[in-house]
Amino acid sequence: FKKERFGAAIDAYTEAIALCPNVPVYWTNRALCHRKRNDWTRVEEDCRRAVELDYDSVKAHYMLGLALLQKKEYGEGVKELEKALDLGRGANPNGYMVEEIWQELAKAKYLKWEHESSRRSWELQTLKEACVEALMEKLVLDASNTEGFVDETAASNGKQLEALERVFQKAAEDDTPSEVPDYLCCKITLDIFRDPVITPSGVTYERAVILDHLQKA
Repeated sequence: FKKERFGAAIDAYTEAIALCPNVPVYWTNRALCHRKRNDWTRVEEDCRRAVELDYDSVKAHYMLGLALLQKKEYGEGVKELEKALDLGRGANPNGYMVEEIWQELAKAKYLKWEHESSRRSWELQTLKEACVEALMEKLVLDASNTEGFVDETAASNGKQLEALERVFQKAAEDDTPSEVPDYLCCKITLDIFRDPVITPSGVTYERAVILDHLQKA
């Protein structure tokens, strides 16, 4: 495996699984090989089996989350990564995997938001076009039924169109990206807080940064 002979490693783990099918680490190790080859379908299959054998397997939940993201199943992918992060923090809060999982989870949440935002934007645009079309039809109908009051009718419908535009602009604001407030970011790393702690002086920092500083002191 370390020499990147993934095919041979997969064969070896397959033999091990045949002999001892209830050992979860064999399944996660084979899943890792499949991941290196971008075979995400098999990654998902092996990780699901590993989770069945050991629900507390950090690697199984982590790689399962990555596999689901590849299928654009963002909601389920985020859930698996969150589970992996919780388990990882409980087992080894300062381990390399916790950082890696957090990075992937952050990207996954953004992809999930972007996907849902695009869907909502399309739905809003479709609804807006239908409303505008209905108002224009109403304008034509009103104009034909109110001879002599064309200007007043046009003005009334114009105000309705303006109001409609304001409504849809307001609805779209929720999907407009905004800057993260300073109080949500660590003053040292400048990243968003993941595991914040408050010092006796009342300043908030990222826990890992404080622990690293204390170890070096």
